[in-house]
Amino acid sequence: MSAASCLLSEEQFLCSICLDVFTDPVSIPCGHNFCKNCITQHWDISVQCQCPMCKKLFNTRPELHVNTFISEMAAQFRKSAQMKALKSDHKSHQFVPLKEGYEGKKAELGKTEAEIQQKIQERRLKIQEIKHSVELSKEDADREIADSVRVFTALMQSVERGQAELIETIQEKQKTTEKQAEGFIKELEQEISELMKRTAEVEQLSRTEDHLHLLQSFPSLNTPPHTKDWTEVSVHRSSYEGTVRRAVAQLEETLRKEMEKLLDVELKRVQQYAVDVTLDPDTAHANLILSDDGKQVNHGDVEKNLPDNPERFSYCFRVLGKQSFSSGRFYYEVQVKGKTWWGLGVARGSINRKGGISPSPKNGYWTVWLSNGNEYKAFADPRLLLSVKSKPQKVGVFVDYEEGLVSFYDVDAAALIYSFTGCTFTEKLYPIFCPSTNDGGKNSAPLIISPANHTD
Repeated sequence: MSAASCLLSEEQFLCSICLDVFTDPVSIPCGHNFCKNCITQHWDISVQCQCPMCKKLFNTRPELHVNTFISEMAAQFRKSAQMKALKSDHKSHQFVPLKEGYEGKKAELGKTEAEIQQKIQERRLKIQEIKHSVELSKEDADREIADSVRVFTALMQSVERGQAELIETIQEKQKTTEKQAEGFIKELEQEISELMKRTAEVEQLSRTEDHLHLLQSFPSLNTPPHTKDWTEVSVHRSSYEGTVRRAVAQLEETLRKEMEKLLDVELKRVQQYAVDVTLDPDTAHANLILSDDGKQVNHGDVEKNLPDNPERFSYCFRVLGKQSFSSGRFYYEVQVKGKTWWGLGVARGSINRKGGISPSPKNGYWTVWLSNGNEYKAFADPRLLLSVKSKPQKVGVFVDYEEGLVSFYDVDAAALIYSFTGCTFTEKLYPIFCPSTNDGGKNSAPLIISPANHTD
């Protein structure tokens, strides 16, 4: 038996629960072995009766009987180890393998526990982060609700006031007409009364037999009483043409002022998401001239000898920003002052850069363009001609990745130029810039990426 025990490794005599040499080893139905006391205590505190090694579940708690063979082998192993320890001058080192195995397992368990604790902490932090995001979202929602209540209350009051004023104006005009008509009718009725009186007098005189009375009264009754010439008299009908339109125009003016206020607030909010954007020279068309700081780009008449790498635009005069965005919100501003042609927006990283592709959403572009000095277009599907009140000198571009929103603002006028809505973004987005051709010096001004001067 001693020889047999030598052929077995030390780990075969260790209980996987206490990590020590078996004491009263027992075998459970799945075939794994444990110290009787270890497995008993394990099952006493466990909800289910399960093997700690293979996790096999037992419907009823197995009866435990000491495995005499393993017990004898473990005892022999322990005896053999003790005899070796007695023969060595370094007794404290004879059980090093066993001790090292025990300490190693403890170290591994400690490491596992630390990892678990770290994961717990990370998840607690994530819960706090999610809760904080919900709080911020609620603050945004409450603010938007308050703003909407304020604006719509003001608009409804303005509508009600405008309607009341309109009705009052119409009613006043009608009262004037009615008063005039009443005057005419009263005057006509008075004349009718006098005429009827004269008719009665004439009729009575015509029946008289008193010749002297007839001759005396005839001169005064032979002519009708004096009456007004009503031929040209008519009631003036009040004119209401344009009354409602003027009232609505006043409402439009009120609405326009409210829109200006809202856009001013909206622009200040999106400016909070301003990012630092620089131009990527590896994507620039060979005719484009970039400033050393990567903030300006304009068209040059001479095409530079540059490597035609996959990232570079080889047909259109375009350049991408170095920075890419695949989530969240971002905003940047570009000075377009002095230019007669330009294009701005964002594009997918996978866009075709080697051909004359229309910069529309179906091709991975969300852009707004100026052409001929005064034609503003959104390259949507299909293209849209835009109406702007003033020529923008600085354009702000805002993107909300998750909302699928790309908006363009006239920064100085705090006006919205155009918004792409309901977009679906599935990859990285890059700012894109097109200064267009030099046009004989007419369009030589550069596009300049400017810092956003936002305020709270």
